[in-house]
Amino acid sequence: MTNMGLVLPRPQASALKIWQRNLLVWRKLIGPSMAFSFGEPVIYLLGLGFGLGQFIGEVNGIPYFTFLAAGLLAASAMNVASFEGMFSVFTRMTHQQTYDAILATPLTVDDIVAGEMLWCATKSLLNTLPILAVAFLLGAIHDWSALAAIPVFFLVGLCFAGPALVMAACAASYDFFNYYTTLLITPMFIFSGVFYPVATLPAIAQVLVNILPLSHAIALIRPLVAGQTLTDPVLHVAVLLAYAGVGYVAASIFIRRRLIR
Repeated sequence: MTNMGLVLPRPQASALKIWQRNLLVWRKLIGPSMAFSFGEPVIYLLGLGFGLGQFIGEVNGIPYFTFLAAGLLAASAMNVASFEGMFSVFTRMTHQQTYDAILATPLTVDDIVAGEMLWCATKSLLNTLPILAVAFLLGAIHDWSALAAIPVFFLVGLCFAGPALVMAACAASYDFFNYYTTLLITPMFIFSGVFYPVATLPAIAQVLVNILPLSHAIALIRPLVAGQTLTDPVLHVAVLLAYAGVGYVAASIFIRRRLIR
């Protein structure tokens, strides 16, 4: 078993059972879940969009209200997947011991990780759609091309699910997640182009920010929301898929070590 952590994960179709289980639980808690994920982005959209938008006007040829809405949609997908992958997975792993029961069935650790990542991505999509609808109603979004961003919300959730699951596997308590949110999620939220163009940052900062997945998510979502032409879409999709793939392998290794002793 010394090489257990080096075995590549091999999920099966039964991973969808994990997804289905989480969906059934979520349906019972849909109110609080949606309020938590929906409230903060809408407050940012109203406060900064209407407030700062009056002074800023346009950014890169896009009304600031629209510019901000696109960034908040990407950030919301990131936050939902990250918090689901950390807090909810850690709860199921430790306090509820859900995975111990699941591993008594034919399902494997790889199935658990795949199912959880699919659920994180699905929840990102479900929780981001109401924000998109509100942005339409408030006039922040006018172009129906914004609907093409819906699959991107799922991809963004998939991208951030893997690292979140790794954090859950490494955590001894909920306090551990403060490191990840403070050192990675919050800096991405501030510097990756949600509130202002990445091009305004110093050159070295731009290089670092463009390595991070949120900047690529915004680069896909913002043109679609604003009705503009996508630039380098294959590159941005490839980066997000790479993060998702590496995240899945890493999450499988760390969660296997945590669950199978």
